[in-house]
Amino acid sequence: MNVAAYDVSLQGLDSLEGVDALCLFVGEDDRPLPGSAGYVDWRLCGALSRVVQSGFFVGARDDSLLLPADGRFPVPRIFVIGLGRRKGLDASSLGEALANAGQVLSRAKVEAVALEIPGTGALDEATRASVLTDRFIPAFKGGRKVAVLADKELARRLPGRKG
Repeated sequence: MNVAAYDVSLQGLDSLEGVDALCLFVGEDDRPLPGSAGYVDWRLCGALSRVVQSGFFVGARDDSLLLPADGRFPVPRIFVIGLGRRKGLDASSLGEALANAGQVLSRAKVEAVALEIPGTGALDEATRASVLTDRFIPAFKGGRKVAVLADKELARRLPGRKG
């Protein structure tokens, strides 16, 4: 499997190549939306925030949501996965969220995905990279490409990284 790193920014999102879906993680206590979820929400003119505010999707563990990218990103579909409470995020709960995301994306027949690994500031980069390798990659059956939106420190720890 090809693992590529892209910067966590609008420029990084705009430069995504060879992926057919973007996977975001939103916690129940994420207000405002952080990282790539915040960038996507901004580009979609607050559409994700409105869904969260309505209570249709709240970011609870096992919540999932599919949004169209409406041509605003180089991917056609945006999957949003509930993280539970981000404040209590640990390696185990991150692993559960990433495994769930891999299963959701596989059921949707996603072949290549871009995602940001949650846990910046709460978990070290080695743990986050390990959880990607141990929990997400085995659950994600698309297997062609995983593009990780990451800072430089996390990017250098990714397995089999290209780009």
